Amino acid sequence: MEYIRIAAGTLLMAFAINCAFVPADLVTGGFSGLAIVIRDLAGLPIWLMSALLNVPLFFAAIRKKGFRFVSKALFGAAALSVFLAAVPELSVTGGDVFLSALFGGVFQGAGLGLVFSAGGTTGGTDMMAVLLKGALPAFSAAQILQVLDGLVVLTGAGVFGLQKALYAVVAIVITARVTDMLLEGLNFAKAAYIISDHAEEIAEILLHKLARGVTGIPARGMYSGVRRDMLFCTVGKKQIHALKEFVSEIDPEAFMIILDAREVLGEGFSGNQQV
Repeated sequence: MEYIRIAAGTLLMAFAINCAFVPADLVTGGFSGLAIVIRDLAGLPIWLMSALLNVPLFFAAIRKKGFRFVSKALFGAAALSVFLAAVPELSVTGGDVFLSALFGGVFQGAGLGLVFSAGGTTGGTDMMAVLLKGALPAFSAAQILQVLDGLVVLTGAGVFGLQKALYAVVAIVITARVTDMLLEGLNFAKAAYIISDHAEEIAEILLHKLARGVTGIPARGMYSGVRRDMLFCTVGKKQIHALKEFVSEIDPEAFMIILDAREVLGEGFSGNQQV
């Protein structure tokens, strides 16, 4: 199942590259971005350059980390090269650079999310960052990766111009956002902290009318010195308006902090229940 997810993810990535980024000359980092630059300069196919750039990297990774470390990455890199060769280079955005950055970022992010959720990568700068971390212990792999991808984007700016590079940055941001959404979950909810002199009444309403659990946290106002319970409650995004109305009816002076909860697991939020 993991390898199926990696294959599906690399197919989405190949679609984003061949049908959005390549027609618009957007270099979004990674070996695929570098391959787009080399294609423009030397006319070599993107799938071939993506594979060739990964070969020395995988040999180095196998020597340092062992084959088990690179097995999924090897499959991901191979699958991406195959799909880059198979997916035709057809612009799905009619040459609109902004739409290419937008939809390319969405498909690339969805593809990366699937690959990462299966515990794989597609090699490239991701793996290079992990290998370089041994030689640069003062920096994290994420920091090294940002520098490597930044250098690729700057190379693209030198070949295709600054404007295209700025659109590439837009695509990178969208890619990261979509990837995070898939990895962290789409089960968005709201978390509320409520400070009120009527905590017991508010808790009863939330427990019985919203059917949500409420936790009372002992708290003390540092200015007034008054001790009271601070309520903590997590509700579905469709219930937040009702929560605010209930609290306002009981105590118009209540102090509320409402935060986004990216993913909530447990009773009332797990499975296919609507929030």
